[in-house]
Amino acid sequence: MSKYYVNKFLYTIDRDPEWVERYKNDPRGSIEKWEKEVGCWLNAAEQTSWLSFTDEEREALATHDYVWLFEYGVHFFLNLTLFIALYDEEYAREKGPLAFQQEMATKLSHWLGKDYPSVAL
Repeated sequence: MSKYYVNKFLYTIDRDPEWVERYKNDPRGSIEKWEKEVGCWLNAAEQTSWLSFTDEEREALATHDYVWLFEYGVHFFLNLTLFIALYDEEYAREKGPLAFQQEMATKLSHWLGKDYPSVAL
């Protein structure tokens, strides 16, 4: 897993409301666009050609599979905050406050009492 690259994706998407909206409505298109416009840049002057998502990472991101991302070691906070940004309002409207967070906790409850997956690169 290219944790750095996945974490960079989660971080940069979550920081920009336009990317959040785009990723929510068109995850596959957003991933492709992000890789071309953002992911390939190491900084303002240097590009990389060796970083990319694995097929599994791309599929987890495209299907908003935050459980898979957690279990394969993406940063907990980045994972949590981006998916709250994507789903909190509609879940709250339909099921009440913190409904998305409660669903996420339920889906990850099999990790209770265990060490979290390492976020080390």
